[in-house]
Amino acid sequence: MVVAGGGTAGHIEPALAVADAVRRLRPDAKVVALGTPRGLETELVPARGYQLELVPPVPLPRKLTLELLRMPAKVRDSVRRTREVLERVGADVVVGFGGYVSLSAYLGARGRMPIFVHEANLHAGLANKVGARFAERVFTAVPGTPLPKAEVIGIPLRQSITTLDRAALRAEARKEFGLDPDAPTLLVFGGSQGAQSINKAVSAAAQAFADAGVGVLHAHGPKNTLVVREFPGRPPYVPVPYLDRMDLAYAAADAVLCRSGAMTVAEVSAVGLPAIFVPLPHGNGEQALNAKPAVDAGSALMIEDAKLTPEWIADQVIPLITDEERLATMSAASKGLGHREADEVLARIVLEACGG
Repeated sequence: MVVAGGGTAGHIEPALAVADAVRRLRPDAKVVALGTPRGLETELVPARGYQLELVPPVPLPRKLTLELLRMPAKVRDSVRRTREVLERVGADVVVGFGGYVSLSAYLGARGRMPIFVHEANLHAGLANKVGARFAERVFTAVPGTPLPKAEVIGIPLRQSITTLDRAALRAEARKEFGLDPDAPTLLVFGGSQGAQSINKAVSAAAQAFADAGVGVLHAHGPKNTLVVREFPGRPPYVPVPYLDRMDLAYAAADAVLCRSGAMTVAEVSAVGLPAIFVPLPHGNGEQALNAKPAVDAGSALMIEDAKLTPEWIADQVIPLITDEERLATMSAASKGLGHREADEVLARIVLEACGG
């Protein structure tokens, strides 16, 4: 099986979740990940123990530019290289999750082997729109995604997330990150690359967190820096560039403030964390749509990026995270959101297509 999903964690993690499920079901199965040199897959895929094959990226311009005129040649080169990889690794099936590399994967596999497409967002990306036209089957995370023959299965999540017992791991997780073992603790992150607006607003509220006895675990992004004043005798504010163990981060937290990418919303809901979602203010508004079911269910709040200020955090977030009863109600409201078995559902379908 070749999985194709690159660029961001939102494309890579579902691919690796299905890869993990395939290996659990068929330990003798060979799984290879297809990516480009530009994406996070160069870090995430090898760390999970999978072979990574790189092909040239084919970014898709949104406007008529000279780059767009060069596209046909770039696409042909990337597809040719992709076909070479598929032949060399002996691929039986391709499963794509979107991102630049998926377009090359779909075109390279077309007519040669079964193709399956998974789209995590309500608004499908261009690569998946193309792949869905000739895929054997098409899967989506939510109803209403305008792709042909779409079947709703949810977002494939890692087993370490879907089976997470936050209470059982809490002490270990707090110790791992150097957090106060007993203080209310907020987890903050802005996606795999961080978010400057979130970093600025939350770190500026450090005094308010300290005064309220609230600890913070803040992943600011590997390319960003974050210096926060220390308050001796108060729960620590712990900045980290990146979180390799999201299961431990979720276990350490009582609530989370973060972006609302489809993968993030699915994970936060699956582990039952009360959330404050800050949708990315760019694009087609899909992050607000991702967060809406959780907000409607009562398990999350949502705030516009431009309105996230230190004052709003002091007025809204701190009262929430210090209210145990409200947190428990929000956590309970997350039950029933999402599809926890999507990884194995898709893995079984793929294995069946391979005759196994």
